[in-house]
Amino acid sequence: MSASKPWFLYLIECADGSIYTGITVDVTARYEAHCNGTGARYTRSHVPVKLLGFEAHPDRSSASKAEYRIKQLTAAEKRTLAAELLPAGQSSVS
Repeated sequence: MSASKPWFLYLIECADGSIYTGITVDVTARYEAHCNGTGARYTRSHVPVKLLGFEAHPDRSSASKAEYRIKQLTAAEKRTLAAELLPAGQSSVS
């Protein structure tokens, strides 16, 4: 049995100051989709301006649980968390 790809939780800052939280197996491609208007409905009306950071999870289940937990936070708390995450471009993500 081969090892499965890791899942990533990521945070995006939007033009209105809100923070979008999502999960994916490819952070770069997903961020590009959000920027191109083909990502989540939320980022179609809240234009993404910056990928704040991401963190790896061993599987979709743990990434989803982390996403749920982080979505309960305020934007200020999400910004504090983002400072602890891997910044965009620091590690290769595919």
